[in-house]
Amino acid sequence: MDILERRARREARRRAVRRRRRAVALTIAAVVVVAVAAALASSSGSTGRSSKPTLSASRSTDAHAASARRGGTQAPTSANGGHASLARPAATPVPILMYHVIAPAPAGAPFPGLYVPPSEFAAQMRALKDAGWHAVTLDQVEAHWRRGAPLGAGKPIVVSFDNGYQSQYTQALPVLRRLGWVGDENIQLTGLPPSQGGLGEGEVRGLLAAGWELDTQGFTHADLITLDAEQLHYQVAVARRVLQQRYEVPVNWFCYPSGHYDAAVLAAVKAAGYVGSTTVVPGWAHPNDDPYRLHRLRVLAGTTPGELLELIAGIREDPPAPPSYNGA
Repeated sequence: MDILERRARREARRRAVRRRRRAVALTIAAVVVVAVAAALASSSGSTGRSSKPTLSASRSTDAHAASARRGGTQAPTSANGGHASLARPAATPVPILMYHVIAPAPAGAPFPGLYVPPSEFAAQMRALKDAGWHAVTLDQVEAHWRRGAPLGAGKPIVVSFDNGYQSQYTQALPVLRRLGWVGDENIQLTGLPPSQGGLGEGEVRGLLAAGWELDTQGFTHADLITLDAEQLHYQVAVARRVLQQRYEVPVNWFCYPSGHYDAAVLAAVKAAGYVGSTTVVPGWAHPNDDPYRLHRLRVLAGTTPGELLELIAGIREDPPAPPSYNGA
């Protein structure tokens, strides 16, 4: 056998070995593919999910966490380290009480019913606490309605004060403070008669330091439905900016002077950025009501603690406030 023939045979044997190796490798690869496919099919059948939706769910969870961080809160986590579901809106209706002067009515007062003596006010607040009520702010109510933020144990109620009388600081504040409660001050910036007194800046800051919420009735307690557009803007929007800059608080709620409002007033309040507003129409404030027409309950002089509890219980389901109100 010559040299060329031997080389040809050796080359033929090498090619045969390479073919066998490739065949073995392809067989092994095929077996692996079949095994992996079977495992994936088994997993999908037992869980009802594929790997792709699992990735989507993970991304969805991350998005919820990012959204919560953008809102200034961290997304809650469950016990196993995953993200718990975010809080949902709540449907708790809340009564809003309306007070004015916490003092005996002077002789000749034009509206003596708006003067609640301090002892009477204190007895009403104690009766509310004994009946399971506790005071909250409108901002807390709004957070509860829209985001499910807790309002604490017991039945929530808002204790609001109109105009900014000095007695609200000297008489109402100590009573609420002893109970650990807060109030909602609907201040007017000017125009209170000197004989009735108005809150000074230091007293307003004292209310805020005690946890009270500051809202407004505008500058002068003007009858808003009689104003032109410029005057209305001044009473609603400019008053809010002044209070925000002076006291560095949101001032999220407007209180209609004498309860008067119409479509133009509602539009001005919304345009000024208020979250909502309160009326003098009797009833409870409900989460599904128009937030710019929330009911309140006026508390007049001579109301006993028992009568107050009956008033609150008896007027819970009144119909929504009307589209406009002029006192009639």
